[in-house]
Amino acid sequence: MYWFLAGAQPADPRHWVVSVLRTEAAREPGGRTAGAGVLLPGGQLLTCAHVVNDALGRPFFEYRPPGGVRVPVVLYGPSGPARYEAELAYWIPPRRVDGTVPVRARSDREWLGDLAVLVLDRCEATQDRPPPTPAWAPMAVGQRLRAWHSSTLGSSFADVRVKTVDSVLGYVDGEATGMAIGPAYSGGPLWCVAEEAAVGLVAAHVMPPADPATGAPLPHSSQHIARRSWGIPWQRIESELLAAGAYEVFAPAHAGPGPGREDPALLPLAEFLEAAVPAATLLADHARATAENCGYTYRKDGSSPDYEEFAEFLVTEPRALAALTDVLRRTEPRAADGLLALGRLSPVPALLSPREHRTLTRNLDAAPPEVLGRLSQVVRAALPLAPALPAGATPGELLARLELLPGDSRSDTEGTRVPGLLRVVEYLAALCPPTVAHRLHNWSNGVARRLGLPAGALSERRADAAAWAAAQGTRIAPLRILVQVAAAGPGYRLRLWCDEGAGPRQVSTDGDTVYTGSEAARELMRTLDDLCRAAPGERRPMVEALVDRAGLNIPIDEWESTDPETLLPGVLGAEYPLVVNCPELLRRNERFLPDWRRRWRQLDTGTSLRFSDSTVGLREIYGTLMDRLDAVRVAVALPPGLRDEIVQVCLAVGVPVVLWDRGAQARDSDALDHISGVTTRELPEGVRSYRARTVYRPGDHPGRPVLAWADADRVVPRLHLAEPHPQESA
Repeated sequence: MYWFLAGAQPADPRHWVVSVLRTEAAREPGGRTAGAGVLLPGGQLLTCAHVVNDALGRPFFEYRPPGGVRVPVVLYGPSGPARYEAELAYWIPPRRVDGTVPVRARSDREWLGDLAVLVLDRCEATQDRPPPTPAWAPMAVGQRLRAWHSSTLGSSFADVRVKTVDSVLGYVDGEATGMAIGPAYSGGPLWCVAEEAAVGLVAAHVMPPADPATGAPLPHSSQHIARRSWGIPWQRIESELLAAGAYEVFAPAHAGPGPGREDPALLPLAEFLEAAVPAATLLADHARATAENCGYTYRKDGSSPDYEEFAEFLVTEPRALAALTDVLRRTEPRAADGLLALGRLSPVPALLSPREHRTLTRNLDAAPPEVLGRLSQVVRAALPLAPALPAGATPGELLARLELLPGDSRSDTEGTRVPGLLRVVEYLAALCPPTVAHRLHNWSNGVARRLGLPAGALSERRADAAAWAAAQGTRIAPLRILVQVAAAGPGYRLRLWCDEGAGPRQVSTDGDTVYTGSEAARELMRTLDDLCRAAPGERRPMVEALVDRAGLNIPIDEWESTDPETLLPGVLGAEYPLVVNCPELLRRNERFLPDWRRRWRQLDTGTSLRFSDSTVGLREIYGTLMDRLDAVRVAVALPPGLRDEIVQVCLAVGVPVVLWDRGAQARDSDALDHISGVTTRELPEGVRSYRARTVYRPGDHPGRPVLAWADADRVVPRLHLAEPHPQESA
């Protein structure tokens, strides 16, 4: 009998099932739920990635992270349903069994990955107490399981039995009577009644055969497979989430014998606890406070855990050690210091306690979107020597990785290292409005006190952050409008997204209307006017044109809105910083993605190259770029044919900034000469200024500059006009 127990067992296990709702953009008549999920510790929930995709109106097997999205969910409890918003924290996309992407909807019947962890925006019914969560156990052949529809209606349960299971998936067959697993069961838990634990997630079901010509179901035959589904067993969920760094997800049913028994810190921690807290009553008090902080319950018989079990809990539940030091710092500061020192022997303990993690998440939710949009830049400034973080990662993913950094590359005379996460929070606070900055400073002060950091260490980092923010001035990632431009005969098709700092938000889905250049400019100007009204500021939004290789030289910047009711001409490229982006080239050459991210990190310090020798071939260009991995900016001044090939080579190998003159017929270019002195980060505005001169002094400024700009810190939407229909109909 173990002392630490997972969250309180509800009277009905279906209360652990969460409804994942479709957003307004994806809402269909009569179809509010996209699928189900299951509660996890710390106000989190687990579901399938394809359920999140469906909730957002994306293709089922889209593998790119959706960015900082919020998904509506409903939790059910004895007191009734409660609606919340949930933000994506971890994304493990669907991938084929050979590890490649994307999953092919019509031919792949099994796949890997397909997991997502979401964080509830207000996970507590009372202050910091998270809702109860289920125990987990391995899936095994012969288990009798129960699944619920995402509506959690009492009549919606489906009973199944595990027929086969391995480390990848488990097949389950339903009973001949009662409900069958079907659409909107995906992402929900497979509950083992005998073990009182969840053993996996529903992922897909095998559809009956259909007529290949009409798609209609064929008449039933006794040879057909009936009521067969497959799920993701806990064994794979555990390995996939650990590989993604989602350590805080794990809260086993008991903190008894398990992986923690092999931890090198286990025995030293047990011996330390016995010496520091010899009284059983005091040990029980500390254990109860730690368990409650981590969302666990405990035995109510007045007992206390033995020292070894308490130590094992500290190296099994990632936030338990931080939660215990939170208790000890107030009454026994020396014991807290010793506990933290021993905790470094184990790879399990996370930096933050559950309370600190929830508070930081709430504070970040209150930060302006345009500041959160600069999070990757803030990390680079605060931790210049830290390993590169993944581009397009959600704030939750970045926080999880930052928690793993033991220090911030600065030494202190007292020998105590300031965690990198605290330095990043200070730099982020320096960009925030006073109210939000005050909350973040208070949070940092509290964490620093718990860790026993020297008084002046955090103040020094705060001063560094203030100096950096002052040097930034008004250099904030601009609002942007993204427009997919596709040639259609003599005209163009458009799709529009806005990005106020939290990721692309689609504002038009009409991909069929064909516009002339003038009509396209009018459509874009109207959207830009709305964006400026919604988020007034001192900087104009950036226009990012998403094109394919054939569209790199479309004269988008010359499009002019002709409106007889206004006196102004409305030349798009003269009024707004306008860049082009060709995601296709990087997507087709994904081995260069790390180079692209590394080059972008060096945008302010990297090398600029100019290719103007027409005798140089593509092989020499390729070799030069492979040799100069610090090259972040390339100007191409060559005749059109060779120029366009070299531009595509530069973009394909991950050069983030490429500049050329589509109007020049030789290597001489007035535009490139004028713009050569502009710093790389200010190129969008420098090119806009030159384009304005072509309006009122075209004879003196004949150039037609094109600026390709691939920002590794900001995501672009997926550019498909038609989406495939999945085989799996969950």
